[in-house]
Amino acid sequence: MSPRRIRVVLRRHGPEALVWRRRVAIVGGAVMVGIVALIFADVADRANALFHGFVARWWWAPLIATPAGFALIAWLTIRFAPLARGSGIPQVMAATKAPEAALSTLVSVRAAVAKFVLTAGALLIGASVGREGPTVQIAAAIMGRMHRLLRIPLRSSVYIAGGAAGVAAAFNTPLAGVAFAIEELAAAYEQRMTLLVMAAVLIAGMVSLGIAGDYIYFGAMRQTLGFTQALVAAPVAGIVGGIAGGVFSRLMLEAGRTTLPPFGRLRTRPVLFASLCGAVVAITGVATGLTWGTGYESANHIIAGGDVPAWFGIAKFVSTLATAVSGIPGGIFAPSLSIGAGIGALLREVFPGYSPGAIVLLGMVGYFTGVVRAPLTAVIIISETTASRGLMMPLLASALTADFAAQFVCKEKLYHGLSQRFLQAPK
Repeated sequence: MSPRRIRVVLRRHGPEALVWRRRVAIVGGAVMVGIVALIFADVADRANALFHGFVARWWWAPLIATPAGFALIAWLTIRFAPLARGSGIPQVMAATKAPEAALSTLVSVRAAVAKFVLTAGALLIGASVGREGPTVQIAAAIMGRMHRLLRIPLRSSVYIAGGAAGVAAAFNTPLAGVAFAIEELAAAYEQRMTLLVMAAVLIAGMVSLGIAGDYIYFGAMRQTLGFTQALVAAPVAGIVGGIAGGVFSRLMLEAGRTTLPPFGRLRTRPVLFASLCGAVVAITGVATGLTWGTGYESANHIIAGGDVPAWFGIAKFVSTLATAVSGIPGGIFAPSLSIGAGIGALLREVFPGYSPGAIVLLGMVGYFTGVVRAPLTAVIIISETTASRGLMMPLLASALTADFAAQFVCKEKLYHGLSQRFLQAPK
């Protein structure tokens, strides 16, 4: 081969070739996503534990600290990183529409760092938020920045892969990451995205597994339902959970666009509005003692067969809605699973002869599907976080029923509706 031919071959297939740089970006980005997701999880858990210790010592203190904390976080978000508000998933959806521009706005380093710090801060003041949605935005930012550093053109698939890897690392659920990419992040799942998404999800999952160990998010739940029991319970859980989840989505979407005088005026004063939402969270939390933070402990307790008051699901619903509409950074995945567990606890009373843990999971998948309208993702998340593979068919039946029922309450999908605001907002 001539020297010129050798140079051409090296340029196309050597270490500096685009194909190799793209592979390095995928692997390096996925490894970073796995590490950052685990650090974020640890920081969030510590913040949650600190708040619970604070409440145990001074039960009345959140009545002052939580509204003030909501106001402070809202001000910091507006002042330094307005695109870090809310869940983070709508931002990634909007980022796929203009990948290059989004790297300096919707999935910028500033937005990712603010998301990390302010979500932890929200848990430190008792807000009903989860870390899973924020992890999606942070992961997309990491994947996008890695591609930029290696001078690789950005495509929407980069953010989709990053977000999917974030879900996989946050829950230790690789299959749910793939399903989430297909159902939520990608409006039209293109064949060329397959390798990128699968590689990112698997690598991030392996990093999480290697560092944190082979854990099950909610612990193993081995209960099952008979065929006849599933035929009866799954549709009921789907209808109840789907309607409740649809109501949450409808209220959250309407809160951002209603022209009713009180809300219209309050939207022009977002810090005051956030403090009022914080007051609702504080009053609900102090009155019940069960609605603070992610709700992971309550959900785990219910799945394991523990009892909670009949009003738990409603109280957690109010706390989560108040937090979500306040505009402070934080996700709704974990709180939604907790609300669903509360609905499942009520359904246990309706089906006393059925396996109680199985009924709780049907309530969880029904409500979660009603909120996010992604039945496949909901089923896989519940199945992987509880190792309840024997319930796959009842869970799927409940999720599909919930998706159908939720449409009668809220036709618009929550995350897609929220993403439109980031497309229309000034960058």
